[in-house]
Amino acid sequence: MKKWMLILVLLWSGTTVFAQPTKHRVVFQLATDDTLAWKGLMKNIKHLKEGWGDSLAIEIVAHGPGIGFLMTSKSTQRQAIAAYKQLGVDFVACENTMKEKSIPHEAILPEARFVRMGLGEVILKQEAGWTYLKAGF
Repeated sequence: MKKWMLILVLLWSGTTVFAQPTKHRVVFQLATDDTLAWKGLMKNIKHLKEGWGDSLAIEIVAHGPGIGFLMTSKSTQRQAIAAYKQLGVDFVACENTMKEKSIPHEAILPEARFVRMGLGEVILKQEAGWTYLKAGF
């Protein structure tokens, strides 16, 4: 019995001592085709990553006119997207927008993943406690 209690105490103390720091979690809604807003978004991500580093989770959800941000033929931020993807930033393309605009999956940058509803993804993140920011403010 003492052995099990010791194991439980060690496990409990281990999870307390070695627990990961609380992450800041931010979801950006990007619904503009304004390339200056795209550039501003990349600058904001840079500052947030410089300030909080690995304790920060970022997701950018592109939908509506903002889908161009993630298109290989339209994005002005391809290099920045590739670099930030390497740092763990999650880029998300809305399949509803893609369907409406007849954009095939192959036209989207390989760094992006897909969700059926961009707004639905934003709502789910907010319900999970993520901070919401609208890009292009």
